[in-house]
Amino acid sequence: TQVRNSSVRRYDPRHRDLHKLLHIWPTVQPMASPCLTACHRVQASHSTSRHRTMTPHLFAPHSVPAHAPARRCSGRRVAAQGATVEAVTGLDPSLTPLIEAALDDCLTETSLDLPGTHYVGKVRDTYDLGDRLLIVTTDRQSAFDRILASVPFKGQVLNQTSAWWMQATRHIVPNALLSLPDPNAALMTKCEVFPVEFVCRGFMTGSTDTSLWTHYAAGERTYCGNTFRDGLAKNARLAQCVITPTTKAATHDVPITPREIVEQGLMSQADWDTASTAALELFRFGQAEAAKRGLLLVDTKYEFGKDGAGTIRLVDEIHTPDSSRYWLAGSYEARHAAGQEPENVDKEFLRLWFRGACDPYNDPVLPAAPAELVVELSRRYILLYQTITGRRFEVPEGGRPLHERLAANVAAAGL
Repeated sequence: TQVRNSSVRRYDPRHRDLHKLLHIWPTVQPMASPCLTACHRVQASHSTSRHRTMTPHLFAPHSVPAHAPARRCSGRRVAAQGATVEAVTGLDPSLTPLIEAALDDCLTETSLDLPGTHYVGKVRDTYDLGDRLLIVTTDRQSAFDRILASVPFKGQVLNQTSAWWMQATRHIVPNALLSLPDPNAALMTKCEVFPVEFVCRGFMTGSTDTSLWTHYAAGERTYCGNTFRDGLAKNARLAQCVITPTTKAATHDVPITPREIVEQGLMSQADWDTASTAALELFRFGQAEAAKRGLLLVDTKYEFGKDGAGTIRLVDEIHTPDSSRYWLAGSYEARHAAGQEPENVDKEFLRLWFRGACDPYNDPVLPAAPAELVVELSRRYILLYQTITGRRFEVPEGGRPLHERLAANVAAAGL
């Protein structure tokens, strides 16, 4: 499986057999793929006892009032087709039936009658209005470079969480946000976006090809222009926050150093200095605010661009559940000392379900996500929004399809 997913690229004696397999994989794959698919299906149909050892316990913060510290859930579990996760507590019980009722009424695509170009991303649809952009955050749930499900109210949570953070960080750096004409839409100043993502990290963690821990565990001590000492354990807190920038490629992000960014003409030295300083200040501010709420802001990513006047602005999103990793602060030290994974607040349990039920990278058709897990993910997003902002999540009034509401609100805003 590691070879198939190309997770072992840099030579390491500990992985010599895997590296040998990399060379013969094109020959082996036609025979191995059906076996792997069958194993995934058998694994998914096994009893839940085995999955309890594989699926991380996910806990959620306490509900409103504002700045209430995060705490563990009470232990109620949600089971769905071989996956078992702990249900969050602290959420207003009246929201759960509203989430369940909205399973078939998610905002999965948009077709607004607006002039200009319409771009469709993994989660966001963007309408070019000349000197402004209308960015609609849908309910699409993306992972493995494809859409897994539609999650009720996810787009609203991301849109309003990001707007809250942008308002709270204007003293650090200007941003592109102008207004929210709809719970799922943001009107932004159009900027020429730098082709660089500013990934800020406070911990030695991660599992992807571009993650800090992946490269450190393979023996690298210099990564994206940063140098790290020997002896760090996975999930260890870094002595200071660092930026590990990436640049966009056709299919995936590519790590890059600040020097290479300037040498390749992606940014000028002055622009890099301004944006990187702002990114670290935003990250430190986010960590401090998260700590007040019993959370650890582990890592996140920012994007910046220049408006027509040449001002560098924060664009896209900030500190959302999609762009950031959050851990529970209260149990981190003890669990890290014991060599355990931190308790987290994210979408990993849904990813694990898909890994167990299919081959999410290669299967042409994916199974439908269990409704119970989709509801639980929506609950977690809403609770994280309430914990961060201190605001009660307001479900828009029903009675008409979401795309009609969106179109009406956009028209009412004069767009």
